[in-house]
Amino acid sequence: MNVATSRASLPHARRVVVKIGSSSLTGPDGRLDLGALRALVDVLAARAADGGQVVLVSSGAIAAGIGPLGLSARPRDVATMQAAAMLGQGQLVARYTEAFAAHGLRMGQVLLTAEDTVRRSRYRNAQRSLERLLALGVVPVVNENDAVTTDELTFGDNDRLAALVSHLVRADAMVLLTDVDGLHDAPPSRPGARRIPHVADLADLEGVEVTARGSAVGTGGMVTKLESARIATGAGVPVVLTSARNVAAALAGEDVGTFFAVTGRRTSARRLWIAHAALSHGRLHLDAGAARAVLGGRASLLPAGVTRVEGTFDAGDPVELVGPDGDVLARGLVAFDSTELPGLLGRSTFDLRAELGEGYDREVVHRDDLVLGR
Repeated sequence: MNVATSRASLPHARRVVVKIGSSSLTGPDGRLDLGALRALVDVLAARAADGGQVVLVSSGAIAAGIGPLGLSARPRDVATMQAAAMLGQGQLVARYTEAFAAHGLRMGQVLLTAEDTVRRSRYRNAQRSLERLLALGVVPVVNENDAVTTDELTFGDNDRLAALVSHLVRADAMVLLTDVDGLHDAPPSRPGARRIPHVADLADLEGVEVTARGSAVGTGGMVTKLESARIATGAGVPVVLTSARNVAAALAGEDVGTFFAVTGRRTSARRLWIAHAALSHGRLHLDAGAARAVLGGRASLLPAGVTRVEGTFDAGDPVELVGPDGDVLARGLVAFDSTELPGLLGRSTFDLRAELGEGYDREVVHRDDLVLGR
């Protein structure tokens, strides 16, 4: 591995994840901009020719379907968004296949959902598949599976997905491409706004005004970009945020965009997935003793420590663990369905086993499936 510790080391990063958003791949009419797509592929192909490995996380399926469907803007209802994705994904993949083939490269489509990054068997399979593609010299092109997802359509224009994929493939750097050249100390359209070239810790950005809304064809604004950078840098992957037209300069280590330095060490992929990959399906409210035990970092959550259950979930779904004061303490994979868990609350595992038999004395959330909050 050659983790980039500074801009100067970016040219030597062996494996890079590049994410491009919908607005950078579409023209004013909402149709796919083939010139923008080919320009991006030209840069990535040059990187591959120099011996590097690239994983591309590309939005654009829904946007690519807007024009052909005769829509004037990105649809708001899920059914129409999925219809646009079904139509647009084929066009997007075909254009990428052609563009990479022009450089003698093959690309492999990888469609992911939040389920693929939380369920043990699925995230391991995703990891194996991506590693195998890279070993075979294929460029993985990753997108959210918009055609079958619902809540994930608001995932953030693949920003968070890119951070999770960066950790999954143990990338040496991640490049987020957007419409503006990096993070500014005020909205870039405001006179006097200045680019922030380097961020040592995202905590240093308190007070910086950022926009939450993306473009008309994308869903990810600067807020989701910063969340993606926080996830990646906290997991040991440095990030460059810049405009699509500056991707070559960014990979060359030039002073463009904003460089986010690493703030944490790499952790296991599974723990990162539990912490960030999927939307929570519910909440478990804990008493003071259980909250202290969970925060200690070495204890599983037992039925006796749970006071209340919110939401509808199945065994294996991600849930939030909430302390007596209402603060979210952790996330974890729950071992019981929401229908059966309320009858177990406040009771010891000894009593549950004696009354209900083996299996009901298990942990509500095992410590191996539990990740503390920030």
